[in-house]
Amino acid sequence: MTLDLPTALPHDAYKYGERASGETHGVVLTKPHVVKLILDLAGYVADRNLAATSLLEPSCGHGAFVVEAVERLMLSVKNFNRKVVELDGAISGFDIDPRHVDLTRDAIVQVLKRYGVTSAAARALSKRWIVCSDFLLAPIHDRFDFVVGNPPYVRIEQLSPALQEKYRRRYVSIYDRADLYVAFIERGLNLLKSAGVLSFICADRWILNRYGAPLRRLLSEKFNVRCYLDLHRASPFDSEVIAYPSIFAISPGVTSRVHVGVLETADADECMVVQSLLAGSESAKRQGVTMSVYESWFEGEEPWVISTPAHLEVLRKLENRFHPIEYTARVGIGVATGNDKVYIVQNGIDIEPSRLVPLVMRDDIEKGKIRNSHRCVINTFDRGGVVNLKEYPKLERYIELHSADIQKRHVAKKNPGSWFRTIDRVYPDLVRVPKLLIPDIAGSNEVVFDEGHYHPHHNLYFVTSEVWDMEVLGGLLSSKVALFFVWSYAVKMRGGYLRFQAQYLRRIRLPDPKSLSAALTSSIRTAFRAREFAKLDDLACEAYGISGLPEFDFVDTRK
Repeated sequence: MTLDLPTALPHDAYKYGERASGETHGVVLTKPHVVKLILDLAGYVADRNLAATSLLEPSCGHGAFVVEAVERLMLSVKNFNRKVVELDGAISGFDIDPRHVDLTRDAIVQVLKRYGVTSAAARALSKRWIVCSDFLLAPIHDRFDFVVGNPPYVRIEQLSPALQEKYRRRYVSIYDRADLYVAFIERGLNLLKSAGVLSFICADRWILNRYGAPLRRLLSEKFNVRCYLDLHRASPFDSEVIAYPSIFAISPGVTSRVHVGVLETADADECMVVQSLLAGSESAKRQGVTMSVYESWFEGEEPWVISTPAHLEVLRKLENRFHPIEYTARVGIGVATGNDKVYIVQNGIDIEPSRLVPLVMRDDIEKGKIRNSHRCVINTFDRGGVVNLKEYPKLERYIELHSADIQKRHVAKKNPGSWFRTIDRVYPDLVRVPKLLIPDIAGSNEVVFDEGHYHPHHNLYFVTSEVWDMEVLGGLLSSKVALFFVWSYAVKMRGGYLRFQAQYLRRIRLPDPKSLSAALTSSIRTAFRAREFAKLDDLACEAYGISGLPEFDFVDTRK
């Protein structure tokens, strides 16, 4: 089973998706050896007196983390000669689904009975430990030594408006189109004792994306990032899911040195290797695990650029020397309609020509050229706002013909007075502006020059400038130097592909166009026209005044 991140993703059986649609999502469990690693990173180990500590699992599901924790707890009880009656507050687990609460309690009872606890005592403990409640809203007055688990991955907009409002009021981390796991991280951290540790496996988009900025700021101000493990290439779950996960351990305090690791498979052997590498003070690689030591961490809302200290050093030097792209150019995204089947039409359709704007889509771009597919987007706006359909009878007829589909859209329900509008405004004047087009998802920077013939669709980003020769700018943006900026900040997808979203494109730094010699400018323009990418890479290094870049992995789809 494969689930896609924007709709539903793995957690250990937390069912927040039911709140949104009445449907449940698939249960995806963390592999046992990964669970053990996470507990190890938190310091929840049997050679400590665990009966004197408290552990919280905010979304216990089928009990992957709690059951392993109880195993360690009972071993510790034996090692330190403690009594079962002392364990009332040792474990706390939450889940919103009563079925999962029952499953977890039953699993705990079986563990306790193996250690000689009577059935009645085991059942009583499991009921005290595992609670059926919404962790994000439940009144919790205790503080914990350990917070561990795999929080649910559910987009906030999937939830009911009333529930969204409650969460947004409580959690500063729920910002923009945040995923619910950020609130689990926030509350988990705020429930730690002063020497406590939170250790989670979680999707990593929050470390780079806009919606993660408040959580990154909170961590920068109040918490110590102890280690961070990148599992992009690995398979830490029992089912195949597209999750782009990471493991991190965080405690109250101030971040100084951070161990950052990359795991190839996250199999049992690699998880064992992690611990020994974390004990070292230098960067190292062994058995598929690469460990780097960051001597300083990111401040405020800065995205966490997880690569190597060498990559970060070069990135910071370039950022200190050059201005962001929007100092001399503008980055934008094409038009979203809400229903492309209705609003994107062939030129020549029986609609007033003034309402049709030539459109370019991702599929129209091939080998650096734009193929004219004779497509248009219907322009439902004029300079004063939405058009008066009575002034355009052909358009009015077309809209009425498709009114049922149009009115199903969220934008139509939100704007009943202008229900026929597209989500985004169409700007006919943009058609005539020379622009560079960049596809949203690609292995590398596929930049195409539009001399001024089309309006871009929303799966294309565009760059315009009144300062740059657009072909020279296109050459620089086609280079590995420009790609290095995007690669550093963008979400890395499976297969090595990147998201070339505006927030990442705006991270690109550019030299002052006036600083480039006429000969260099001419060479870049010529190489861009000929799509000589190796040459563009060298010319860009010359433009930036660097000898080269550290090696970084990407799929070179520049054609």
